[in-house]
Amino acid sequence: MLSRILVIALNTYREAVRARLLIGVFAVALATCAYAMVVASLSLHNELRVVADLGVAALSLYGVLVAIVLGSTSLYRELEHKTVFPILSRPIRRWEYLLGKYLGALLTVAVFVAADAAAILGTLALEADQAMSKVAIPFGVMLVVLGIAIARARHSRVFVVIPWSFILAVVMWRVASPAPEDRQLVVAGALLSICEVAIVAAVATLFSSFSSPFLTATFTALVFVIGRSADTLAHLPKRMFGESVAFVFAAIARIVPNLHVYVPARALLLGQIAGQAAWRYVGVAAMHAVFYSAALLVIAALAFRRRDFS
Repeated sequence: MLSRILVIALNTYREAVRARLLIGVFAVALATCAYAMVVASLSLHNELRVVADLGVAALSLYGVLVAIVLGSTSLYRELEHKTVFPILSRPIRRWEYLLGKYLGALLTVAVFVAADAAAILGTLALEADQAMSKVAIPFGVMLVVLGIAIARARHSRVFVVIPWSFILAVVMWRVASPAPEDRQLVVAGALLSICEVAIVAAVATLFSSFSSPFLTATFTALVFVIGRSADTLAHLPKRMFGESVAFVFAAIARIVPNLHVYVPARALLLGQIAGQAAWRYVGVAAMHAVFYSAALLVIAALAFRRRDFS
């Protein structure tokens, strides 16, 4: 069972990383890092904070965008090209296939987040007056390692990037040591972004199991917006909106996953709030993401099981 799910997940990842849209979004993410340096130069002694805050915000937004696109098109592409029929004709259950597609999309976004986080950490190191050589040399070595690995792995080049991106993030984390607080903010923000993406990808998988790509992307984006506004919707003033409207939106806020959990205050991620440890908060948020993702995937598997492909 696990081997079948793994094969589907890796094949989904291989198809996703070849998409031009993903490359374009990553290029925009790198451009955002450069833009953060420009904005930081205009601030008054808040360069590190600007780079970290802007980088984490962009990281979350781009990660969600990639998750929505992959979740809404991956399964439909298989159905459109009719490649799903020979796959499901083999001894593989539909829920295994659906879970493999979800894990492949999640793996793709995780690699994207790791590479983008590495770029943010490198930018942070430069703003923290780290020596240019201490940033350029490790990055250059990692590029050489990537080139050698790609040259030697002829039949699995796309999979080389998976461990490389996470190792690069760790290397850049070490390089950004002159900015310990903002470095912690970037790492915690990246982990929370992956947790949020796990829920968004599960929502997209649910809708794609019975809907078209356009409706899937629209509904998933709507759920994302509502989830980010869950705290606000749950506390609408009754005097302004009326009791019935406030009750309806409060009910919606309770049903939809509260994605505002994954964009906490800066002070919380820096451990500056008494009684609230930053990494404990990240752990609780991760369990929250696992619960919602699992529940959504179970519903998606039931819907996909009843889907008629004729």
